[in-house]
Amino acid sequence: MPPVVFIMLDGVRPDTLTTADCPTLNSIIKRGASTMQARSVMPSITLPCHTSIFHSVPPTRHGITSNTFIPMARPLPGLVEVAHAAEKRVAFFYNWEQLRDLARPGNIHYSYFRDSSYNLDGDDETVSEATRFIQREQPDFAFIYVGTVDTTGHKYGWMSDPYLKQLEHVDSLLGGFFDVLPADYTAIVHSDHGGHDRNHGTDSVEDMTIPWMAIGPNIKKGYTIRSQISLLDTAPTIAKLLDLQPHREWEGRAVDEIFV
Repeated sequence: MPPVVFIMLDGVRPDTLTTADCPTLNSIIKRGASTMQARSVMPSITLPCHTSIFHSVPPTRHGITSNTFIPMARPLPGLVEVAHAAEKRVAFFYNWEQLRDLARPGNIHYSYFRDSSYNLDGDDETVSEATRFIQREQPDFAFIYVGTVDTTGHKYGWMSDPYLKQLEHVDSLLGGFFDVLPADYTAIVHSDHGGHDRNHGTDSVEDMTIPWMAIGPNIKKGYTIRSQISLLDTAPTIAKLLDLQPHREWEGRAVDEIFV
């Protein structure tokens, strides 16, 4: 099956895509399928959100409710374990160390980490390494975590000028990435949560509403997704793209309407 890249834009609100100058992300919207009304999970915090994304269950099921790692209350295989069991090559590129616990040891083909999400240029090397590796080795599934927009929001405030400028920088990085991404890749791009003032984690609209986008050879073009999407739907959708059987305990569903 065609390969997939999943790009996580930590802390990006939907309204930033029209407020900031984001030609790359807006091009994905025009050329792919998208919604600006996808939903996060409670608590809308990075590690609980990512655990829900990769395991397709809410925090009430996996038990992780803060950015401090604890073992899942009721463990179940996530997207990475399902992909590895099907002999898919998985690559991770990230700059926030807590994400190393999204998969059990022995399931990732290649992993790149540098503790740089608190630096304004912290995503540059992550995206650069992902670009180089994907061009050279073309893994079946690649996860790219972009963390600096979130940390800028915490420092200066969501929707502040520095926050929007950082998103514009990230958009430029992604422009270079997509310019050379092999044509057979499908890309899923979305956020984990939004934010307000200098924080997030509540059930407010600003924290819970996220952009969710897909683009690729078998994805509808210029299509607005009508159904309600949550973070739990990402793993089943990627599993379908990779021709994998979702784990029986996953609670999300594949977003079938995006496919041609």
